[in-house]
Amino acid sequence: MSKIVIKGGSNLHGEVNISAAKNSVLPIIAASILSGDKCIIDNVPMLEDVFVISNILKSISADVTIDKKLNKIIIDTSNISYCDPCSELVKKMRASFLIMGPMISRFGGFKLCLPGGCNIGTRPIDLHLKGFAALGAKVNVEHGFVEAKAKKLIGNKIYLDFPSVGATENIMMAAVTAEGETIIENAAEEPEIKDLADFLNSMGANITGAGSRAIHIKGVKNLKGSSHSPICDRIESGTFMVAAAITKSKIRINGINEEYLKPIIAKLTEAGVYIRCEGNSLIVDGNRELNPIDIKTMPYPGFPTDMQSQVTGLLSTVKGTSIVTETIFENRFMHVMEMKRMGANIKIDGRSAVIEGVDKLTGAEVKATDLRAGAALILCGLAAEGKTEVIDIYHIDRGYVDIEKKLKLLGADIERVNE
Repeated sequence: MSKIVIKGGSNLHGEVNISAAKNSVLPIIAASILSGDKCIIDNVPMLEDVFVISNILKSISADVTIDKKLNKIIIDTSNISYCDPCSELVKKMRASFLIMGPMISRFGGFKLCLPGGCNIGTRPIDLHLKGFAALGAKVNVEHGFVEAKAKKLIGNKIYLDFPSVGATENIMMAAVTAEGETIIENAAEEPEIKDLADFLNSMGANITGAGSRAIHIKGVKNLKGSSHSPICDRIESGTFMVAAAITKSKIRINGINEEYLKPIIAKLTEAGVYIRCEGNSLIVDGNRELNPIDIKTMPYPGFPTDMQSQVTGLLSTVKGTSIVTETIFENRFMHVMEMKRMGANIKIDGRSAVIEGVDKLTGAEVKATDLRAGAALILCGLAAEGKTEVIDIYHIDRGYVDIEKKLKLLGADIERVNE
């Protein structure tokens, strides 16, 4: 097992380059199934989740070549046939479900064990399955497996009860070859949705409206191979913005898209952080007195739930009372107990965390309960007095490329220790 050890109190300086978005890359890898051809994905973040979904494709006979030096993946799905992917791999992460839409689109069916992932809430798959059923599939869930079959998919109007990112992606991928037109209403608007649609369109799909509440998909007979470079990771960008704020430092963050970061920029600016955009870079200066703020997580373009734990850590160091309300995942305050071990003064009231800023955090051994919680605890360790040890960091490796190396280049006293 490995852990990350941080000695707090260092000032950060210099610049950091942001990787491509994990939440874009995973559905794009899954979408390569649709081509029955060769797809090339550039600028791929070399993360554990990327390796897992690549191995899932290998388990159904795809030829997947990963070039770690060039950050490139070449996927040939011409030999895939209808078969069950490896259950042990599927159970490792929830994003495994993203192969459902492509499989039912190309092969008329799939069988998949229920997937795993971070334990941050129930995250039901009913919206995915309702979407497949609306397209004409027969869906059955029993004995820990979900199976769907369809002789032919027919376009339909599908209204999502909640703008689920995964359901929007899965239904969109299923509908690209459905006969007629499909309209997904109350669709997720995240930038990663548009990125996936851009990739699908480059393969020959006919999708308009991605990134809005209504996505229109006109079915095509087949898709071809293509190349694509995914968008930047807005959550990694936001994490480094908070790193500057919590350490009262000034850094430059390269490879960002300001449009995707607007809700994070707005809230950090409200707290008193100085942020200036220069093209594809941000200058972030947290060396000032910050103010307590209230935050409520919402689907995009609201404040992202994936930044909630990082900002909770920041606000625990800001004098005054802040309130963070989580509306997306019911279990996304598990990091609070770990932060309290470091001296944070946080009380949970239903779906809200009431945060009283403390003068200082102190180092402790803490556990990464999920991906973003792990990142938040590293940030707290940067600001804490003394040594912080973050364990169970396999969660962090699922979503951040060399986070300790990037922070070390910025001047942090941080290292990964293998035990």
